[in-house]
Amino acid sequence: MGTSVQVTPLSGVYNENPLCYLVAIDGFNFLIDCGWNDHFDPALLEPLSRVAPTIDAVLLSHPDIIHLGALPYAMKKLGLSAPIYSTEPVFRLGLLTMYDYYLSLKQVSEFDWFTLDDIDMAFQSITRLTYSQNFHLSGKGEGIVIAPHVAGHLLGGTLWKITKDGEDVIYAVDFNHRKERHLNGTVLESFVRPAVLITDAFNALNNQPYRRQRDQEFLGSSFLIFPWLLYYVKLASLLHCCPHDAITRTLMMNGKVLLPVDSGGRVLELLLILEQHWTQHDLSYPIFFLTYVASSTVEYVKSFLEWMSDSIAKSFEHSRDNAFTLNASAIMFLHLAILLKLEVVLASMASLEAGFSHDIFVEWAADAKNLVLFTERGQGPVNGIVIPTNGNNHNVLQVFYQHFTPWFLRSLGDYATLARMLQADPPPKAVKVTMSQRVPLVGEELAAYEEEQNRKKEEELKASIKEEELKASHASDNKADNIMVTDTLDAQGLSDAGLHGGGYKDIVIDGFVPPSTAVAPMFPFYENSAAWDDYGEVINPDDYVMKDANMDETFTQAGGDLNGKFDEAGASLMLDMTPSKVVCTELTVQVKCSLLYMDFEGRADGRSIKSIIGHVAPLKLVLVHGSAEATEHLKQHCQKNVPHVYAPQIGETIDVTSDLCAYKLQLSEKLMSNVLFKKLGDYEIAWIDAEVGKTEKGMLSLLPLSMVAPPHKSVLVGDLKMADFKQFLASQGIQAEFSGGALRCGEFVTLRKVGDPIQKGGLAGSQQIVIEGPLTEEYYKIRDHLYSQFYLL
Repeated sequence: MGTSVQVTPLSGVYNENPLCYLVAIDGFNFLIDCGWNDHFDPALLEPLSRVAPTIDAVLLSHPDIIHLGALPYAMKKLGLSAPIYSTEPVFRLGLLTMYDYYLSLKQVSEFDWFTLDDIDMAFQSITRLTYSQNFHLSGKGEGIVIAPHVAGHLLGGTLWKITKDGEDVIYAVDFNHRKERHLNGTVLESFVRPAVLITDAFNALNNQPYRRQRDQEFLGSSFLIFPWLLYYVKLASLLHCCPHDAITRTLMMNGKVLLPVDSGGRVLELLLILEQHWTQHDLSYPIFFLTYVASSTVEYVKSFLEWMSDSIAKSFEHSRDNAFTLNASAIMFLHLAILLKLEVVLASMASLEAGFSHDIFVEWAADAKNLVLFTERGQGPVNGIVIPTNGNNHNVLQVFYQHFTPWFLRSLGDYATLARMLQADPPPKAVKVTMSQRVPLVGEELAAYEEEQNRKKEEELKASIKEEELKASHASDNKADNIMVTDTLDAQGLSDAGLHGGGYKDIVIDGFVPPSTAVAPMFPFYENSAAWDDYGEVINPDDYVMKDANMDETFTQAGGDLNGKFDEAGASLMLDMTPSKVVCTELTVQVKCSLLYMDFEGRADGRSIKSIIGHVAPLKLVLVHGSAEATEHLKQHCQKNVPHVYAPQIGETIDVTSDLCAYKLQLSEKLMSNVLFKKLGDYEIAWIDAEVGKTEKGMLSLLPLSMVAPPHKSVLVGDLKMADFKQFLASQGIQAEFSGGALRCGEFVTLRKVGDPIQKGGLAGSQQIVIEGPLTEEYYKIRDHLYSQFYLL
């Protein structure tokens, strides 16, 4: 049997919910991604809660909420305690993203699913790897090798390659084959014929324009794009003259532009695009990037140039020019009281559920001169669509309602973010929003809060005293032997100490409380039980491992850009211990501003996904994360070329174990003592004749033949390149040249390769080198030179 592989989706199949999958390889349980949505709905994590304690390792692919948002909660509440692996940018940017989300939600709700300390604890467990680094697991995972590779979607985004016994399991979701300003394209096409490929169908129904065309539409377009409709509709408010820069034209009409973005993902590409456009056109409008961690995000990104595109790395090598030294953008935090002075704002959260983007949208939505530009699809299903027209396309609306409304009714789900609803329902319309604000407690509320806190302190104090008394009572069987006396306070004394008045006195313990294991009063004595060998005391390397200073220093400070994780407002919010409450107000917002969607998600489109899967040609394919329509569409397409295609439901375990038979054999010492190796590049090879037997422990072993080995045909090992052989012949004084696909050597001898080097599916083909010519001295001389290019076994 081959390597045992089972895949169980825990979230994110047949829908666009967060990604979370259980992959078991020979009994070793990988949790690949641990995402949550912007609503932080605990019901989504119910499947994860059932398996979290059994997880052996966690692999994170991207630094956004839908890939790692549930990690702190799972480690705090669900019993997840496995080691975690990611790239350095995923670690850093993922941490900042979690901070931004926590602070955004804490400002408008009593968010208590996890705390900043829980985030720190979760991310301290992460082991950071570099691209293409082979990391060998130990213990239960002995023999398993994991390696991250370029995904091309977000900075540090990862395709995970898991190898066991020569068989590869590739996890490739949210990859991008296109080279962008700050990222190279994915390397997925370099993998050929893996045993299992796990990939997503998120964009299977969408076909994107070329990058140049896309950028022109972003900076010079007048089209409203709905990718799930594959339909382009002219935006009436931008059709009064020739197409120009939509953002610039909004500013020229004294309007304002809001781009809801993530905290540290695709916003980096947008910043570079806007920076380049502003510089080329000498625009003076400032660009503001508003998150609680904006400055820290940009500063960290400046140190990740080796993870970016080749063009950025080469530019820095030649001119020391860092692409993220942004001149046109003001990367800072501004209080919402001065929003009227802002004109172009990139603000988190992209879903508009909370954060700066939510508040700015409420302020700007009623002004028809403003523009809200979405660059990614909102989370959740769509509720229906109304297409804006210039008043002359009534037939278009009739066709839409007749043909598309049933499809959307089938796609309805339990939730949709505000961004998704706005993308699905263009203006004119109104939406209901909740405006929340944290205000300090005053008067009776403050007094009640302080009384409750004092009561909790009193209970904690009583519990600690009771625990100390219990320890003292069991310290020794003979009470007379205990010469140390512990002073305690009774409950009445606690009340008299003024706890209800807002303070309390310290408890003074005279001496120390003997431990329960003590047999007589004495100072502690620890016996040195270290192991010894022939060379002395055995050294434990873990005693000399230096802790990560960055985690201890930079991640516990606040108020700086590099020395802390928060900007000024984030630090002040975290340090503000004033008792407060959240006040909510329901509002109906008239949406008169222009709404524009453009695809800057950085994912491969349907056409590219199908092409890449056909090139990779996996033996077995597992489809996850995509709408039901997209998943079924891609499944039907891939079944034409891939032998086994699976699209499991949540909680359904599918067995994708390889059909190949693989065995482990041990080479016996008797056999190896008579083998003559020949060096082939970095390897040594040899021909052996042996028979299979078993060792005393029952393992299969190759043993020497009990009879004389039969003769075998000579085997030529090597890969000859005709161009290299031509140069070799020239060095030997033999003239050679290519003609008609063959290599003509001397006057009469011809060499040509016959056969296909690559079979269908990417497998290595069989090739032969044919030598033709009269049997002359030159013929044999060239043949000897040809043989010398191979290793003869």
